[in-house]
Amino acid sequence: MSVNQFIKPVTTERKDCLYIGGCNLYELAQKYSTPLYVIDEETLRRVCHEYKSAFNDYPNVKMMYASKALCTSAIARILDSEGFGFDTVSAGEIYTVYKAGADMSKVLFNGNNKTQREIELALDLNVGRFSVDNFYEAELLNKLALQKEKNVKILLRVTPGIECHTHDYIKTGQSDSKFGFDISQIDKIVELILDKYKNIDLKGIHAHIGSQIFELQSYSDEVQILIDELNRINNKFSLNLNELNIGGGLGVKYTNSDQPPSISDFAKSIHTVLNRCKSKPVVYIEPGRSIISTAGVTLYKVGSSKILPNKKYVALDGGMADNPRPSMYQAEYTAEVVNNTNGRSIEKVTLAGRFCESGDIIINDIELPELYPNDVVCIYNTGAYNYSMASNYNKAERPAMVLVNNSQSDMIVYRESLEDLIAKDNIPDRLRK
Repeated sequence: MSVNQFIKPVTTERKDCLYIGGCNLYELAQKYSTPLYVIDEETLRRVCHEYKSAFNDYPNVKMMYASKALCTSAIARILDSEGFGFDTVSAGEIYTVYKAGADMSKVLFNGNNKTQREIELALDLNVGRFSVDNFYEAELLNKLALQKEKNVKILLRVTPGIECHTHDYIKTGQSDSKFGFDISQIDKIVELILDKYKNIDLKGIHAHIGSQIFELQSYSDEVQILIDELNRINNKFSLNLNELNIGGGLGVKYTNSDQPPSISDFAKSIHTVLNRCKSKPVVYIEPGRSIISTAGVTLYKVGSSKILPNKKYVALDGGMADNPRPSMYQAEYTAEVVNNTNGRSIEKVTLAGRFCESGDIIINDIELPELYPNDVVCIYNTGAYNYSMASNYNKAERPAMVLVNNSQSDMIVYRESLEDLIAKDNIPDRLRK
């Protein structure tokens, strides 16, 4: 069974307590405090191997990890060691993978409004590809590349007009998306590149249709549209473009009702279209969530509870500041109690966050053993878009993150302190009276 079809990390064990990566999660919560992000290295590497194996039959596939899912130095080091490149969308992500020692020739810089500072950093660090999103960016990139006496390899980000069934906020391939050139604009930007932007070297096209996608037909349609468009551009302009970046977005299993495709079936749906091509383009794949999500869990301590006539709230010591997905996307999760709960009755509760918003609910109506203060709850499948989207709302310190493997735990992100929260604050002299 594909790793992305599991809710829990593949190394989860049940003994007297819950274990992941050979580490007792209750003991981790005591040692490192909570909330605590935990990443299982074995699961992460196993997903990487599954992706590489699934696409092994096609000779020209380049794996790019979508850094926005989770970008830390240790995670970048692991992905680089597995042979992955990086799809980055900010100076922060570029700098993180650079400092982690990643091969910068395997880095792509993506995004719909890259700043001049970010473009200059990417040029200085010699990222391998830019995904050019719009006319303004193309002109600015050429200007800055000229100033730095560089020739920049690019892909054109296009919107293929595909509607995939996912949350509206994470659709990106539909015709009215904020991302990329509309197909009708392609000829104009190609003409500008060929006639005017001499420091830009066009290599191919790029699309990304969304996130948490279960429909493989969406990918087949996307790949066919991109191949047809690449052939059309080559024929019209007498070019030999041969690179296709088809993005990522494969869904994962958050709850038992989720039935995501396997990674191998995802690969087959793409192979089927590619195998019909006379030429064999270089294909970039950009998985993010499906690489890191299942490898991650979050540990919380139980605090207060509130019993109403038709509902019971149990409050945890984290919430929307460390996992905004339920409040933003109505995302659903699965949870277990980490410590021994033998003899306790099962009850239906709503796990609430600690932040001052009524919408700060982590899981609605889940059946768990009766919970008491200081019990530890494990929320599964939180590797993607939890730490990445974490904030200091209510002046909360962002949690620590540990990497577990072979019964060893290592801190890879330190917990913020109260001093960290005010480190950038400043009181002007005129207020110091």
